[in-house]
Amino acid sequence: MSGSDTMKILDDLISSLNEDSPVREIHACVFWTAVLSRHCGLASTFHEEHPYHRPVKDVGNLTGKSALELVQYVKSDNVLEASIGMAAINSLIDIDEARCVEENAFDILAREGRDKKIAIVGHFPWISKLRAVAKKLWVIEQRPEEGDLPAEAAESILPQADVVGITGASFINHTVEKLLELSQGSFIVMVGPTSPLSPVLFDYGVDVIAGVKVVKLEKVIRCINEGAIFGQIEGVKLITMLNPKHEIRNPKQYQSTNDQNSKQNEF
Repeated sequence: MSGSDTMKILDDLISSLNEDSPVREIHACVFWTAVLSRHCGLASTFHEEHPYHRPVKDVGNLTGKSALELVQYVKSDNVLEASIGMAAINSLIDIDEARCVEENAFDILAREGRDKKIAIVGHFPWISKLRAVAKKLWVIEQRPEEGDLPAEAAESILPQADVVGITGASFINHTVEKLLELSQGSFIVMVGPTSPLSPVLFDYGVDVIAGVKVVKLEKVIRCINEGAIFGQIEGVKLITMLNPKHEIRNPKQYQSTNDQNSKQNEF
């Protein structure tokens, strides 16, 4: 896949953003990055592995940009810039909650993957529970833990899977389009707060997008500024959007916020 191809999904996401907005605040915190424009968008904060960190372009002046200017950072090979760009994209998405259902990512993966072969890109807290219902479970991770496979295994593993879960953070390291290409023919769930809740993903074969919506801004910002991991963040609502080709089993919109058990199951 050429470099231009790997950016196509990002270009399509950006093209789908209909209305610009000034960037009001940026919080690039240890685990999570937030951009406040029309809404508050979240993304995982990525750091370069080596001790030398490249500077963020125009740092100190980013709140002088428009959100549509800032979203271009998602294409950067500086992963911290890409994190900021991805949060900016999420800050401009108007989430259509009428298309969302009350079911978290773990439950969907467990139901669709029962007695089937499941591959998960990213190590999530519910992996052991998912392993209990799967015929076979592979976990692919850039920083593998015990029992995980390295990122290079995606080429051989994903085409074998019946059900695939892919971390939304794959937008930041620019692996998402290749992962989706390898997963075609599987039931695909995009998982995590970085995941853009945009129908654009359905054009790339995604069946379910499991993300979040910020509903209590001050709580979210305080938590991420203080170093919260996702399960500790207060003020977010879990949102799951289904590809229209699937029957909506439960059309009730999410009503519960700050449900720690649900959040831990989700991500």
